Amino acid sequence: MYAHIKQDKLEPRALKYVFIGYPEGVKCYKLWKLESSGGSKVLISKDVTFDETRMGMKCKDLETLVPETMVEETQFEVELPNEEKDDAEDEASTSDTSGTQPVVDPDYLLARDRERRTITTPSRYGYADLVCFALNAAEDVQDSEPRNFKEAFESKEIKYWLKAVNEKMDSLEKNQTWKLVKLPKHQRVVGCKWIFKKKEGILGVEGPMYKTRLVAKGFTQVEGIDYNEIFSPVVKYCSIRIHMAIVNQFNLELEQMDVKTAFLHGDLEETIYMEQPEGFVEDNSKVCLLKKSLYGLKQSPRQWYRRFDELLLKIGFVRSRYDSCVYMLKRGEKVILYLLLYVDDILMASSSKDEIVKLKEKLNGEFEMKDLSPAKRVLGIDILRNRDKGELFLSQLSYLKKVVERFRMSNSKTVSTPLGHHTKLSIKQCPQSEDEKQEMDSTPYASGVGSIMYKMVCSRPDLAYVVSIMSRFMANLGIVH
Repeated sequence: MYAHIKQDKLEPRALKYVFIGYPEGVKCYKLWKLESSGGSKVLISKDVTFDETRMGMKCKDLETLVPETMVEETQFEVELPNEEKDDAEDEASTSDTSGTQPVVDPDYLLARDRERRTITTPSRYGYADLVCFALNAAEDVQDSEPRNFKEAFESKEIKYWLKAVNEKMDSLEKNQTWKLVKLPKHQRVVGCKWIFKKKEGILGVEGPMYKTRLVAKGFTQVEGIDYNEIFSPVVKYCSIRIHMAIVNQFNLELEQMDVKTAFLHGDLEETIYMEQPEGFVEDNSKVCLLKKSLYGLKQSPRQWYRRFDELLLKIGFVRSRYDSCVYMLKRGEKVILYLLLYVDDILMASSSKDEIVKLKEKLNGEFEMKDLSPAKRVLGIDILRNRDKGELFLSQLSYLKKVVERFRMSNSKTVSTPLGHHTKLSIKQCPQSEDEKQEMDSTPYASGVGSIMYKMVCSRPDLAYVVSIMSRFMANLGIVH
């Protein structure tokens, strides 16, 4: 087998290894290096490619490649079917009875270890094992969401998913998203799939929401044939913060709306054929000729933005010169209404409730909208407002809780300053040997910095300095970093 590794540009990107088992508590492979070059002989990695033509190695080959001490240290703990357990016990009972450890054919071990196993929490952790298991636990939570159409209708929450899927199909039919036609000769067909998402409700206001979406497999589209321009702007996070400051300072009304199936309102300029959605196949001999820009198509965000932009300019809005998704409705030189657009999320602010009501009526006349009334959450950011006290806060508490739980830091000590003035980080603290580099490669450092960076961009600009410092060592981090 070959393991893909990080080395200098002129060095090989993959080295030969022998698969020797699974490390405890980590979804990876344990490998033994064949080359005699420097560095550790043992590698734990999941970025590997198996050479299936050489899997049936002779026992003597393994003895040559893997030292006897290494074989003794490597323990394989696999749950066997009952018949194989009996065979293994019989083999052990008929082997050497002098008290020595019975020898088991390595081919047998390899075959057993490649079977699917249930990974359980290891009894003791090293630092890398602790973090990796935390990531695995986070993945297990996400696994509660169906990954495909079949899983959704075999889950315990089938009635919620069934309702969501039917509502989505009704919306697609109402918007005349496609029509069934015979596939012309020499025409390509784009696939599609169902996406299922369970979203958290607003605490104390609503329960969890079950969302479904039919998505076209846009990765199969060909540039110049299936699409051309695809860029589409979204409102900047700094614009949202400025908007909130204006709302609080002038005590404006703050309302929110959501566009249902926003991308379906964009008109396609190209001819695209798509498979019929799973579970709703009417005629196997036909395909869907798309008339609207379905989710997943590369040009869909752009087509939706163009449609919405044209409408707002038509009814008198002015687009900001600094942010293409900030619009203002003016009366003379005075701004009477602000509107911010992030794909299908709309924020509106005005000193007049009547102006907001008029705008909602116009939007409802063009699109299918969901009125969320006073804004409470936008892009996962909770809006906490007390108009009597003149206070407005942006909170990502729920997001940060997930981050610290993911990295098993819920019980860590808090500090008032993210990075103290006494902290000095430098390149000298980077790994000095190959062993140290390989050890740090298994640490999800980039994921941690990225998680904090999103928080910084949204609502905590005070974290910008510490994020910039930590990002300098992304390519070659050390334990101190």
